[in-house]
Amino acid sequence: MKITDVKVSLVEAPLITPFKTALRTVHSIQNVMVILTTDDGQIGIGEAAPTHVITGETLGSLKYAIEEVIAPVIKGINIAEIAVLCERVDRCLYQNTSAKAAVEMALYDLWAKKYQAPLYQLLGGYRNTLKTDITISVNDSVEMVNDSLAAVKRGFSILKVKVGKDPIGDVERVVNIREAVGPDVVLRVDANQGWTPKQAVSIIGQLEDKGVQIELIEQPVHYSDLVGMQYVTQRTQTPILADESVFSPKQAIEVIEKGAADLINIKLMKTGGISKAQQIANIAQANGVQCMIGCMLETKISVSAAAHFAAANQIVTMVDLDGPSLCVKDPIEGGPIFEGECIQMVERAGLGFLI
Repeated sequence: MKITDVKVSLVEAPLITPFKTALRTVHSIQNVMVILTTDDGQIGIGEAAPTHVITGETLGSLKYAIEEVIAPVIKGINIAEIAVLCERVDRCLYQNTSAKAAVEMALYDLWAKKYQAPLYQLLGGYRNTLKTDITISVNDSVEMVNDSLAAVKRGFSILKVKVGKDPIGDVERVVNIREAVGPDVVLRVDANQGWTPKQAVSIIGQLEDKGVQIELIEQPVHYSDLVGMQYVTQRTQTPILADESVFSPKQAIEVIEKGAADLINIKLMKTGGISKAQQIANIAQANGVQCMIGCMLETKISVSAAAHFAAANQIVTMVDLDGPSLCVKDPIEGGPIFEGECIQMVERAGLGFLI
C-alpha cells in the first residue's frame, strides 16, 4: 500500500455569518484539500487552512509546498511506515505547518484504512463522543448578545467569546453576554493577542470582581511575549490558555516551564499535523496541563481529523471544533457526526468519509 499520487484542489464553504476576531474578518472558507492515492486504489484526504496572520501561509504557498516539496518525499513509501512518512513531511521544509498538517491527515486516514479501523481507536480510543463550544465573533455588544442567545437556542452550552479589538468595551461585552445567557452557560474568552499584559490583568480582574464566571482566557497578549503571558497568569485567578504561543513541542515545554499559561490549545494547523500534536499532548499530560483541541476556519474535512485526535486523548478536556457549525453546508459526506454541540465518532475506517 504505497503512495502513488498526490493531488491538491480547492475546498470552499460559505459561512452562516462573518467570522470576526481581533486579527481578521472572513466571510467564506477557501482552503486546500489534499487527496492521496495508493497503488491499491485507496484514497486519503486532508485539508489546510491558509491563515496568513497566524501560520503565514496562503492558498498559493500551500499548493506549492504540497505539490512541489512534500509530494516527492512521500511517493513510493508504504503507508505502514507512518512514522517515516511523518518524519519526511516534517523535515522536507521549514514551518508551513498547515501544508504539513493536510498531508499528515491524509496519511493517517490511509494508515487507519490499512488496518480497517477508525483513526481515533488506533490513536488511543479514549472516548467516542465530544462536546464542542461555538464561536461568538467580536462585534458590538448588542450583536454579540444576540449571537450568543441564538447559539444557546441552537443547543450550545459552551460559548467562545471573541474580544480584543476594543479593550475598553470588552468587559461590557462579556458582562452583557453573561447576563443574557444566564449562569449555566460556560463562557470562554479569546482575546486573540489583542491586549497588553497590563490591559489583560485589568480586564480579567474586572470580570473576576463582577463574578462573571469565565472558564478561561485564551491568548490575552502577543504570542511572542511569554514574559507578558507569565505576568498575566501570575496575577489572575482565571486560567490562561496559550494558543498562538504554542506551535511546537519545544514551545509547549517552554510555556509550561515558564508558567506562561495554565492550559494549552492544540491545533493541527499549528503543529503540522497529528504526530506533533500527539507529542504536545504527551508533554502536557506528563506535566498535568490540560489541553484544548482547536481549529482555524476549517471545514468538516480537517476538523474531523482533529476530532479523531481529541477522542483518542484523555488530556484533551476542552473542545473548540465548531468549524462545521459555522458553515452553511458540509463539503464532504461521512466522517464524525456534528449535531449542535455534540460530535459523535463513527466506526468506519480511517477518518470515516464516504469516498
